Amino acid sequence: MNVEEIIKTERKLPLVRRTIIHLLLVQNMINEQMASALKPFGVSIQQFNVLRILRGQAKKPANLNTLNDRMVSKMSNTSRLVDKLILKGYVAREICETNRRKIEITITKSGKEVLSEMDAIISQKEKDLTSGFTHNELQELNNLLDKF
Repeated sequence: MNVEEIIKTERKLPLVRRTIIHLLLVQNMINEQMASALKPFGVSIQQFNVLRILRGQAKKPANLNTLNDRMVSKMSNTSRLVDKLILKGYVAREICETNRRKIEITITKSGKEVLSEMDAIISQKEKDLTSGFTHNELQELNNLLDKF
């Protein structure tokens, strides 16, 4: 990926700026590819993330704070994401019997089934996106990114 070509500049960018722009371009490309893979399911990347978090709760309900804390992309509209997933029948929301102010959110059977289908497609997309790297290169890239 040639950063200067993509942003259409003939100037040589300072290395630090080029690096940040490069990371942003890669992030956007990955987001576009993932969103495209999820499009047939009518689910956004963030909704997919919520479903995975709920599945990972191992039958324990989550609340909005739990979801927001565990989201890859931190946002304040987690409630809206959950509402959309409820409309699709992928999650359920119930008021806790012992604390009426607490809302419990769980993944439904339908949500687990569709998530299983999405998992296979996303797994393949992840393999496709990283196919140009060896295992060692991926480890080194992760080590470098950890420095952020």
